Amino acid sequence: MLLVLSCENSQKNKASSKPQIQKEVTAKDILGNKNYQAISYGGYRAKTRDIQPTLNELKEDMKILHAMGIRVLRTYNVQLPHAANVLKAIRELKNEDTNFEMYVMLGAWIDCKNAWTDQVPDHNQESEQNEGEIARAVALTNQYPDIVKIIAVGNEAMVKWAASYYVQPGVILKWVTHLQNLKKLGKLAKDVWITSSDNFASWGGGDSIYHVEDLQKLIKAVDFISMHTYPMHDTHYHPVFWGTDGDNSKSSLEKIDFAMQKAKEYAISQYDSVYKYMKSLGVNKPIHIGETGWASFSNGHYGNTGSKATDEYKEAIYYHHMREWTNNAGMSCFYFEAFDEIWKDARNPGGSENHFGLFTIDGKAKYALWDLVDKGTFKGLSRNGNPITKTYNGNKDSLLLEVQLPPVNGNLLVTH
Repeated sequence: MLLVLSCENSQKNKASSKPQIQKEVTAKDILGNKNYQAISYGGYRAKTRDIQPTLNELKEDMKILHAMGIRVLRTYNVQLPHAANVLKAIRELKNEDTNFEMYVMLGAWIDCKNAWTDQVPDHNQESEQNEGEIARAVALTNQYPDIVKIIAVGNEAMVKWAASYYVQPGVILKWVTHLQNLKKLGKLAKDVWITSSDNFASWGGGDSIYHVEDLQKLIKAVDFISMHTYPMHDTHYHPVFWGTDGDNSKSSLEKIDFAMQKAKEYAISQYDSVYKYMKSLGVNKPIHIGETGWASFSNGHYGNTGSKATDEYKEAIYYHHMREWTNNAGMSCFYFEAFDEIWKDARNPGGSENHFGLFTIDGKAKYALWDLVDKGTFKGLSRNGNPITKTYNGNKDSLLLEVQLPPVNGNLLVTH
């Protein structure tokens, strides 16, 4: 009897020591699944992208994001080593821990001719660099088929306010069609989904100037629409945005809460406008939020000398509103962004672009994530050698001292 039990235990130990086979999922399984929360990720810690995050720093961030339930990352280009290193970091973490699960929407940056040079951008011709960028994206997707599930051709590459580099929809259509053909030829996995990630207006939800034939063809060519929406920006450019509630019986926080509900509704209205345009073409494809966010600080248009929109309180409300809406609607939301990145406005540390993260550079969790710190979600994890703690030392009263009530009459020209 002892011999039999010994043999049985030996067999069980051998079975348990075998590496577990990680489940295979596709973009179709991931997108719109609330168990696969998404986020936009850069992870740059310095004032320049010339200083790339190290592999260990990337793995440090991956562990933090994984702990809070993030399972899908969005990257932006494959010109720099960053995206390839992110994929390598994920691969190593998966090898170290069979329970580690993370996927990527891989961005391929697209420019017009003469973009980012001293010459005048030619928006009717594409950059000679685009072909190589697409080729690199394909190579990485084939190298990491267990991780890369989506390729996004361009980032805000069609919206006309991207004056330094925007292209016509025909350029995006060209490369989306190219990638779809590679799938048909077996040179790219058939389950990889192809899209472009762009402003809601670029997808037909705004001015009719965007309603061109190539956009219509593009909407039919992509596997889903990746749409950007930024109510925070419109708090300045549409001054009536904050003209919500002059009811003096309400506290300032109640007025802010009411206004942030309007921000959520504003984002939904932009989604609805894209959906309506898509349906008008006889198309019915998923729409996911490729980017949305709210800065926690600004010394410019969106701060206390402008619309008074930016602080950690409003950022937290918006973050939770967007998660709630998209989860309930069966949509993915690649929230912008995971960590603050100071290279985006290196000459102006107080610029809003540097403050969209849910974490600070040194790893402090902003107000939106304080509840996760309380739950011990980040116990044992650190960033840059710092344990994950709360901003403001967790003192909400100190945080609220910096929260300003926007001008409820909607007039941003009044003296502040």
